Amino acid sequence: MVHKVKGAVVRSKGAPVTLETILVPDPGPGEALVDILTCGVCHTDLHYKQGAINDDFPFLLGHEATGIVSAVGPDVTEVAPGDRVVLNWRAVCGECRACAKGQPQYCFNTHNAAQKMTLEDGTELTAALGIGAFAEKTLVAAGQCTKVDPEADPAAIGLLGCGVMAGIGAAINTGNVKRGDSVAVIGCGGVGVAAVAGAALAGATTVIAVDIDPKKLERARDLGATHTVDSSAVDPVEAIRELTGGFGADVVIDAVGRPETYKQAFYARDLAGTVVLVGVPSPEMTLELPLLDVFGRGGSLKSSWYGDCLPSRDFPMLIDLYRQGKLDLDAFVTERITIDQIEEAFDKMHSGSVLRSVVEL
Repeated sequence: MVHKVKGAVVRSKGAPVTLETILVPDPGPGEALVDILTCGVCHTDLHYKQGAINDDFPFLLGHEATGIVSAVGPDVTEVAPGDRVVLNWRAVCGECRACAKGQPQYCFNTHNAAQKMTLEDGTELTAALGIGAFAEKTLVAAGQCTKVDPEADPAAIGLLGCGVMAGIGAAINTGNVKRGDSVAVIGCGGVGVAAVAGAALAGATTVIAVDIDPKKLERARDLGATHTVDSSAVDPVEAIRELTGGFGADVVIDAVGRPETYKQAFYARDLAGTVVLVGVPSPEMTLELPLLDVFGRGGSLKSSWYGDCLPSRDFPMLIDLYRQGKLDLDAFVTERITIDQIEEAFDKMHSGSVLRSVVEL
């Protein structure tokens, strides 16, 4: 059976998002059909729209989603019809080198649904991050479904599917923030503010938020920052050092992903501190650092891909903390919109006026 549903598609580089009828097949082996409840509007969707990921147009956008499994294919044991799930783009294979070493959060062979969703004329769609959740239904690999508490607000917990998990994981998983640590986060968009929240959740006693936008700094303070730095007015490296007794922070997280901000992070850390890059650079960017400084400062330089998360481990744990009132996921939901307002949501993202617009389907 093929399901005809409404979905948000971008047909070519820079083209506006259009609502199209898409055809979603029943699940085959290892696949799951999911009725989408909510989906956040993420920067990665904008990157797809702009052709910054690849040129496999047309794209079915959306990936930061919560839904209900409506059907599963043969041999699927992870989930069953009726399960509430958060979708993820790391369906671990269980067989690659990382999985064999007991580090599935670094799986080299994550997979998606084998079947393609299409337009009515048969044109195959590329699902954003293998998910394509700006649609009433989507087809994914069953391993991309993480079963979660059905009582939790889907709009809030769905954000763990990408940006919020990336930020929290950058602090907790990649940065290994400990009780009493000092942490600085450069860039306080959705991912950066989530890193601030993650650092506070881990027990950091000094959490420094750095940005050029006062509104973003205010949101960072609401989510756990103990200090804020307006880097348009002061040198952020000197400010971070001053706030950490002259030493620099134990962990500095670059949530922007530009050479300039990475250098700030590098020199704003303590001598044996850790730099975590979670902001995504563009392909043409290069970094130049004195090799002697890299050698002489010690510590660790890390990148954080999806917050080094393992969805089956991290999503339920963070949702439990949310339900207990220890992690304010609701604060990330700036507005709830309909599927025909996605283009407007991209404009608001550019202006920095929202943390997340969440489409309710």
